[in-house]
Amino acid sequence: MLEEMRIRSLGVIDDAVVELSPGFTAVTGETGAGKTMVVTSLGLLLGGRADPALVRIGAGKAVVEGRITVPDDATVAVRAEEAGAELDDGALLISRTVSAEGRSRAHLGGRSVPVGVLAELADELVAVHGQTDQQGLLKLSRQRQALDRYAGDAVAVPLAKYGEAYKRLRAVSAELDEITTRARERAQEADMLRYGLDEIAAVEPRAGEDVELAEEAERLGHAEALASAAAVAHAALAGNPEDPEGVDAGTLVAGAQRALDAVRSHDPALAALADRIGEIGILLRDAAGDLAGYADDLDADPLRLAAVEERRAALTGLTRKYGEDIAAVLAWAERSAARLTELDGDDERIGELTAERDALRAELGGLAQALTDARTEAAERFAAAVTAELASLAMPHARVSFDIRQTEDPEGVEVGGRPVAYGPAGADEVELLLAPHPGAPPRPIAKGASGGELSRVMLAVEVVFAGTDPVPTYLFDEVDAGVGGKAAVEIGRRLARLAKTAQVVVVTHLPQVAAFADRQLLVEKTNDGSVTRSGVKVLEGEERVRELSRMLAGQEDSETARAHAEELLATARADL
Repeated sequence: MLEEMRIRSLGVIDDAVVELSPGFTAVTGETGAGKTMVVTSLGLLLGGRADPALVRIGAGKAVVEGRITVPDDATVAVRAEEAGAELDDGALLISRTVSAEGRSRAHLGGRSVPVGVLAELADELVAVHGQTDQQGLLKLSRQRQALDRYAGDAVAVPLAKYGEAYKRLRAVSAELDEITTRARERAQEADMLRYGLDEIAAVEPRAGEDVELAEEAERLGHAEALASAAAVAHAALAGNPEDPEGVDAGTLVAGAQRALDAVRSHDPALAALADRIGEIGILLRDAAGDLAGYADDLDADPLRLAAVEERRAALTGLTRKYGEDIAAVLAWAERSAARLTELDGDDERIGELTAERDALRAELGGLAQALTDARTEAAERFAAAVTAELASLAMPHARVSFDIRQTEDPEGVEVGGRPVAYGPAGADEVELLLAPHPGAPPRPIAKGASGGELSRVMLAVEVVFAGTDPVPTYLFDEVDAGVGGKAAVEIGRRLARLAKTAQVVVVTHLPQVAAFADRQLLVEKTNDGSVTRSGVKVLEGEERVRELSRMLAGQEDSETARAHAEELLATARADL
């Protein structure tokens, strides 16, 4: 329950505290005094959009603070604690700040939170019904949503299943259309991939083969120079058999080692050097042997070089088309083989998708039928409840009904033995009808109701919703517009009865409605010559009589108006 709000620098309101009754609170005031700012303030507390234009001229920011009592085990309390908020003696403190530059901040239970957290709590705290809701309910889609909301799980459960099947059907149909409409493109793609794979298979490249052949071609192309260099190096290390007098590195190193070995026992340092020279000799003999083997193994066959270059040309043909090297070519082949398998399986995939599509359409038809049945049953109860409410709103002979229909479509799903159009919410078109008096044919409420009748029908709808919505507070923003006289009295009486089970806040211009309130708040404005300031005050006794007189006749001091106001208050008290 919303206990109070404090509003500062919002619109025409400078600083005001709105103290609400746990029952029925009526908010009244002259046109332009700022009654709608009360609704706007509550909207901000519940995560509504922050408009910097709402900030009072000359003020740096607007601030709205609210105190809402909630049970400790309520969903709101649990969610608030998850966000880090703390309850204050069973009450939740909410604040919203809007700067003139457009920045917005929200606090919940003393903790800064994202505005979205307030919006999450809104559905559990307050149901707001205003004239914009009336206009919205004239749309067929909103009427269907209203009926579904009233039906509860009877519609919500099959609708959730229907929604999942509908999304899957759209995905399957899209994939099927993509495969069939692009059949020529996919066939061309398959041919291109098949040609490339055949070309690669004909060459049979090996991983790393291009690198190996490049090295071999380099070696074969310089065979003579390599052989000559190896021979010269070998002669320098091991000597030349054709020149027995020549001096080679191996002979010199061996002589050095013999000279040191002769005296190594006299000095360990010299012995170590002798060992190192011995190791050098071993390395020289090994290198000389390797050079001799290299020269013997060196292939200078020009035919082999030609074969290598021919193979490299074949590999280059592949890398020019399918990758920068053979590794990339082989990777392309692997991907393309997988893609070709997918493309070659189109016929099989088309069969699978077609079967799934037909099964989903059949499933949707069954779920759509279940939705129609549930909506039809709920529509009878909903219409009867709204009709009963209209009897309490001075429309005793009015009858409300629903027209639930489908549109035939050869491409649709089968419902009731015939193919009908369908959408994300089923196959039903739902329309609210009104017969305002006996003998009148039911007509759509947008065409069959006057302004006053429409307001009462919509109020009846909202009151019926109030009986099903699990929220503690209901805010009605001038939904009684266009109504007067006896009907206005009945509206006030009905709202007062609703307030016995929930908190009701009504922004109204009708004295007949305000008279039934447990508490009446006046939004009043004063003009100091330069700035208009509005405040909110609780009306009691003589002040309430004066405000009702003003609302009745525009003359606070009129004796006739005062008598009528006192009569209204007495009627309201007697009724309650």
